[in-house]
Amino acid sequence: MDQTLMLFGILFLLSIIFSKISDKYGVPVLLMFLAIGMLAGSDGIFGLEFDNAKIAGDVGTIALVYILFAGGFNTGFKELQPVLKTGIVLSTLGVVISAVVTGIFAYYIMNFSILESLLFGAIISSTDAAAVFAIMKTTKLKNNLSHLLEFESGSNDPAAIFLTVTILGFVTATALPDTFTLIKDFSLEFIFGGLMGYAFGSMIPSLMNKIKLGYWGLYPVLLISIVAILFGLTEKIGGNGYIAVYVAGIFANKREFLYKKNLVGFFEGIAWMMQIFIFLTLGLLVFPSELPKVAFLSFMMAVVIMFIARPISVFISTMFSKYTNKEKLFISWVGLRGVVPIILATYPLSAGAQNAQIIFNTVFFIAIISVLAQGITLNKVAKYFGVIDEKKKFIGAMTSVPIRYSGIRQFCIGQDSKIIGKNLSELELPDYFLILLSKRNDEYIKVSGSFEFRENDLLLILCEDEQKYQKTLEVYEF
Repeated sequence: MDQTLMLFGILFLLSIIFSKISDKYGVPVLLMFLAIGMLAGSDGIFGLEFDNAKIAGDVGTIALVYILFAGGFNTGFKELQPVLKTGIVLSTLGVVISAVVTGIFAYYIMNFSILESLLFGAIISSTDAAAVFAIMKTTKLKNNLSHLLEFESGSNDPAAIFLTVTILGFVTATALPDTFTLIKDFSLEFIFGGLMGYAFGSMIPSLMNKIKLGYWGLYPVLLISIVAILFGLTEKIGGNGYIAVYVAGIFANKREFLYKKNLVGFFEGIAWMMQIFIFLTLGLLVFPSELPKVAFLSFMMAVVIMFIARPISVFISTMFSKYTNKEKLFISWVGLRGVVPIILATYPLSAGAQNAQIIFNTVFFIAIISVLAQGITLNKVAKYFGVIDEKKKFIGAMTSVPIRYSGIRQFCIGQDSKIIGKNLSELELPDYFLILLSKRNDEYIKVSGSFEFRENDLLLILCEDEQKYQKTLEVYEF
């Protein structure tokens, strides 16, 4: 056991070290994680034997749950509103179109049966949340393109999973479900997933504010537990757990609550750990010696996906959107395939489907080509199509300009105030009412979400409108 733990520690440490190399030379960091897993596998220098597709799939599922929650939790709801309709179409219709187009080409290029070809198309149809989230953090784009691409990658996995499971059922079963049943199941998964995500996401801030835990370290544990329960419960009632956790993260971020900033940072770390863990696991699962056999097929299918299937799905899905042709071409290029298609490729392996190993190896190779080709060139392509937001670069360089606020006010908390003993997050004050500072016993304290109000606190409040100021004091019983 001690050797196993030490080995995992070494692999994680190598992943972090290689991430620095990745930053320096522009190689996508997730590709580095994957390479380390391959080097550690049975064909690599460590020679670790691992060929259990079921375990790899389960590990991938758990990792994806927290990657998606962290992605939603780090995204503001206001930022998503302008791209919501287009994002939903891309993550549903776009996935179906991409799967069908890819499947048609796979039928002729890979010599699969029509069902196996469509299964292959479904597996490789979704863009990868882990890859897109990681790359978008370093790229500032115009016209909310970053938010659209993040939302699409975070919400299109359920459609790909549904298509994969359904078509795999066709491949392995004797009786096929009718079209009405398929449409009903598909719709219910999204509806139940969205509703459960909204319910839990709306509940999380209130729960965090009202529950009084004795130790800060228990709050992350509580939230980890809630996310796990949400995923399992949603799947149990016929909804899509991946949609639920992503939506829950978005709505949890919508309101302030105790230790919110700390928890967002914590889950960003969890997401990185999960990304490293799943890429290492999938790297161990693959046998590099088998990849040359599918290299040509993988290259051909990668070209089809990047230059035919993805652009067709994007242009049809964004037909009625505000985006220009150049922006649509850029959206098409950010169709990175990564961890999710590889996880889905383990499903046929677990089911013992015919040609499952070829499908897995080909999908794995395509993911490498996609992350390498599209990830490395993304900034250059963004500049070529003119979608880089140049204004973002000058925010830190702006000269300081004195600003006067006429709405700064002082308020002293009296002994009858109802806010005594409550923290700032618990109050859920409106955006126009900002408590900037508190003076307590000749000490000035910056007011954050965990700040607890006490009698005789002198508050410095920013509120432009006098009527709104007085109304807020009255409603919240200051």
